[in-house]
Amino acid sequence: MKVNVCIRAFADIKQINSCKIKLESKKQVISNISGILGLAGNEVRFKILYLLYEENNLCVCDLSDILNMNISAISQHLRKLKDGNIVDVRKEGQTYFYYLKEDSLLLLKPFFEFIYSENKNFKSVTL
Repeated sequence: MKVNVCIRAFADIKQINSCKIKLESKKQVISNISGILGLAGNEVRFKILYLLYEENNLCVCDLSDILNMNISAISQHLRKLKDGNIVDVRKEGQTYFYYLKEDSLLLLKPFFEFIYSENKNFKSVTL
């Protein structure tokens, strides 16, 4: 078994403790952002979020038609986004319309604006 060994001469204990305090003080917001980005990291869910940003609200059938996916699959993605507190729903007659929650929009808006910029210098990431 290989053991990781640090080769630094001295640990900056003040810096280490300061960083621990910073992380602890921002624990909840870091968790919230991580959750949103984790759910938005799925390509289909990101497309749904982008469409909700563009159109303000859409129903499951609209999303199904736009993304060429069955309603059941779209509903599962929307359920995850709703459970993750990223989108909310309003009922109009018998139709449910989904929309981005305001706090999620604040975090995701820079990503959507990046799409508008059509940044030609952006290199795709392959995993």
